[in-house]
Amino acid sequence: MFEFEGIFRDGNLICYIFMNKELICYCGLYCENCAVKVKVEPASKVLYEEMKKAGFEEIMKMIPDGDTFWSFLKGMAVQGVCISCKAGSGNPGCVVRMCAKEKNIDMCALCESYPCEKFTRYFEGYPILKHDNAILRAEGLDAWSKLQDERHARGFTYGDLDE
Repeated sequence: MFEFEGIFRDGNLICYIFMNKELICYCGLYCENCAVKVKVEPASKVLYEEMKKAGFEEIMKMIPDGDTFWSFLKGMAVQGVCISCKAGSGNPGCVVRMCAKEKNIDMCALCESYPCEKFTRYFEGYPILKHDNAILRAEGLDAWSKLQDERHARGFTYGDLDE
């Protein structure tokens, strides 16, 4: 699941990269840099714990749709929001995922047909994806992983690109 790699500068170990390979999406996005995973999931844990301490678990039963909200919040806080497209989260009808699974390819950038018409929408929504997949193709998974982990370490999310 995790691979550990040391990063050296001038012969000195400066950090380790802890890439969770299960969170690499077929399209080339990395779930650990998703705003839902980085910002929403931790916030839901804080909100759930604070509301639980304040007694909202009982109060929610008296609020219209409170049980539904509480169940949703608890699920986000306890089980997490998303586990990755490779593990079954995300859009089950995603054409990129279906194609990659059909071709038995771990990442689309490694396909001989990449980039194909299936990526037009992805490049519009995530222009950084074209850059990242170019790194993957030219320099390999280690360089791509290092880039993703460096972004994650500084708190980057794909949602930041919209700001």
